[in-house]
Amino acid sequence: MDDLLADFLTETHEGLIALDAALLRLERAPDDRPTLSEIFRLVHTIKGTCGFLGLARLEKVAHAAENVLGRYRDGTLAVTQDGISLILRALDAIRAIVAGLEASGAEPPGDDAALIAALDAAAEGEAPAAARAAPPAAEDAAPEAGGAAAPAPEAAASGPAPSPAAAAAGPTAAGPAAGGAPQTIRVSVDVLEDLMMLVSELVLTRNQLLQLARAQGDSALTVPLQRLSHITSDLQEGVMKTRMQPIGNAWAKLPRLVRDLGLELGKKIALEMRGAETELDRQVLELIRDPLTHMVRNSADHGIETPEERRAAGKPETGRITLSACHEGGQIVLEIGDDGRGLPVERIRAKALAQGLATEAELAQMSEREVLRFIFRPGFSTASRVTAVSGRGVGMDVVRANVERIGGTIDLRSREGQGTTFTIKIPLTLAIVSALIVEAAGERFAIPQIGVVELVRVGAGTDHQAPRVERIKDAPVLRLRDRLLPLVSLADLLRLERPRGTDAAAEERFVVVTQVGARVFGIIVDRVFDTEEIVVKPVAPILRHVTMFSGNTILGDGSVIMILDPNGIARATGVAGDGAGEESGSAGAAEDAAGLAATAALRSDAKTAMLLFRAGGEATPKAVPLGLVARLEDIPRERIELSGGVPVVQYRGRLMPLVPLSAGGWPAETAHGGGRQAVLVFNDRDRAMGLMVDEILDVVEEPLRIERGPAQRPGYLGSAVLQGRVTDVIDTAWWLRQAGEDWFAAPPAGAEGGARHAVGPRLLLVEDSAFFQHLVVPALAAAGYAVTAVGSPLQALKLREAGAMFEAIVSDIEMPEMDGFAFAQAVRGGGPWARLPMIALTARADPADAARGRAAGFTDYVGKYDREALLASLRECLAPPVALAAADPPGEEGHAA
Repeated sequence: MDDLLADFLTETHEGLIALDAALLRLERAPDDRPTLSEIFRLVHTIKGTCGFLGLARLEKVAHAAENVLGRYRDGTLAVTQDGISLILRALDAIRAIVAGLEASGAEPPGDDAALIAALDAAAEGEAPAAARAAPPAAEDAAPEAGGAAAPAPEAAASGPAPSPAAAAAGPTAAGPAAGGAPQTIRVSVDVLEDLMMLVSELVLTRNQLLQLARAQGDSALTVPLQRLSHITSDLQEGVMKTRMQPIGNAWAKLPRLVRDLGLELGKKIALEMRGAETELDRQVLELIRDPLTHMVRNSADHGIETPEERRAAGKPETGRITLSACHEGGQIVLEIGDDGRGLPVERIRAKALAQGLATEAELAQMSEREVLRFIFRPGFSTASRVTAVSGRGVGMDVVRANVERIGGTIDLRSREGQGTTFTIKIPLTLAIVSALIVEAAGERFAIPQIGVVELVRVGAGTDHQAPRVERIKDAPVLRLRDRLLPLVSLADLLRLERPRGTDAAAEERFVVVTQVGARVFGIIVDRVFDTEEIVVKPVAPILRHVTMFSGNTILGDGSVIMILDPNGIARATGVAGDGAGEESGSAGAAEDAAGLAATAALRSDAKTAMLLFRAGGEATPKAVPLGLVARLEDIPRERIELSGGVPVVQYRGRLMPLVPLSAGGWPAETAHGGGRQAVLVFNDRDRAMGLMVDEILDVVEEPLRIERGPAQRPGYLGSAVLQGRVTDVIDTAWWLRQAGEDWFAAPPAGAEGGARHAVGPRLLLVEDSAFFQHLVVPALAAAGYAVTAVGSPLQALKLREAGAMFEAIVSDIEMPEMDGFAFAQAVRGGGPWARLPMIALTARADPADAARGRAAGFTDYVGKYDREALLASLRECLAPPVALAAADPPGEEGHAA
């Protein structure tokens, strides 16, 4: 009887999940006869088995529900939403009885008379009262056997057998008569867990034998050990497959949840699920079930608007929640998104300030994406009222904690009025993982390979070939291709003492480039060994407060080492905290960066990242805005050739002109002497130019205040004090012209904003190309202007709404979203900027374009990049009105209205 009861309970769980989904399909398509037949068959099977096992209470409820479904099936009763709700209530009652039966072995006491009466009345054709399903919270509270897994795929476990017996085996309905359908058996999860543990120990033993064979060089053991290794790997893979289940099992309750929430909240919500067949480890599946449920509930409650609100916003009445899953690089990527109202950035900002999570100054410097991540803080909620669904501030912090506990990451993106999407990345399994073994200060550690992007060898002080660790304000960074990578020294972080006689600065080391969500940083280690399949053991209780470790493992030589947690390292060091260092190709991220830069421009301590170098054999250091430099190259001099007397180099499939930063030019005979040439590479779209320098010194971030000397040299904007030394700031545009005038012939495309600060008249620069921003801003700053730069007209108009004021506006013409002509019309249409001088800075400077620009509202039209013409236009536009009136012919207005 125990075996029969175990089979019944498991099959009933599976049937209830299938019934939920089938009833929702029938509600959407009442004339779907195959679905109606499937529902009737499932309920009939439950009722019949109850009678056989003597489960009277279950049988009565199932029988009453079957009567209603029978009337639906024979067409004497129409399928209605209230009728479906009533059947769902009956299924909830069956589910609760089954849970009690599973816990105690007998039906729990209870009175179902009211429910059965309602079902009988519905079967007689009486319209049921508006029946609302049990609240989602109550439904979730009902215990289930291991999450009620759906029928298992071939060779896979279907879910835990809820019997106390060690195993409950029996043939499924799919026998030989089913046309060759695969046969399955049900196995207790305890059996699978024990089998997995044994395989884990076998993997450890295999690793130990392989290491012993390598150490002793015993060739007689090589062949049998290789065979043992292959068999162990195959066995491990097979056992892992028995634990793999489709992620759709974790989604099974969500359609019903969304349906009930829609009725409860008065909203129309459609749930779309993609990739439900994606498989992952059962243990991981169980751990993400609750986070997924909470996030879908949040989307329905907070995200999706009411039908009235959606109509007013020009959206369809039915909101959409989307779930998707896929494999990507050895991990599962989940996305939970909606097309609702999005997260309220300003309310989150205000709430963070009210709760003391950040100061006004800190919030002013945060990007929109950083502000949004406050929702992951414990107790944080922007809900105006507490409901049965949400609003208590308990949820997203738990979601994040659960995801990170299994080595996963969670990130989000949101646009007000358009919706929110959460992205979760989790490992396929937690039992056996591939890891990189590294060493720091004589101690070995394992880093899960799922988070390792690449390895970089950094040279010692005498090794000029390998990249070197640089420092910005004592913080270590690595220039990796076209970006600065923040670094963490593992030995320093864990306070490990190095063996005597070793000098970390003089030794060759490695940087493990690690990705945590959208954030990338590097971990400095002394040695890198090899990748190894490791068995993850839980962290000892005494070390659980150390967030840098996610577990420990036993290596092949028997030594126990700790497994590093990149998430914990990022949090412990702040090197890649919430939102820090994030990169995104989206327009939203670019807008956030521009908004932050615009705010920084209004502060007196705004700083500019500058690259310091020496050139021309002069002792005085020189500087260029770091944002202009695409790459730093160290080119063998023999690769430099002459083309028309101009030095060039073959660079990425094209000829790149090289411009020597010295008065004497570049003598071609130096190429025959060998050696290497340091080059600063500037590129914009398909153009590139290399500036030849003597030596790269440093990267600094300081306020940039350029002063023009009495004798201005061509190619230099002036001088600034950087790192306590007088430094020449080069005029990059002048040097670019030495390589060719085509740099300023066509409008470039870009999406980032930036800002710099100086003293003097305040200018607003609207330019979508970050490259040209970095060209124009230092030139204007050197002339004494305080410049705020934004990446689009929409960002500029937001500054107007925020009350920012300027003396003049300089704007590009060719920009995405809104061009310069439309921007000028918007400015002239009214508001505090309506009478400001506006100067168009564009490559399209022919008379027709100039006439169109003046008609749109531009005061003047200057070619890009004509620095002297721009400065002259600004001087004229900002001249005192009296002087302009005297200079202007009678009857005409001056530029400065």
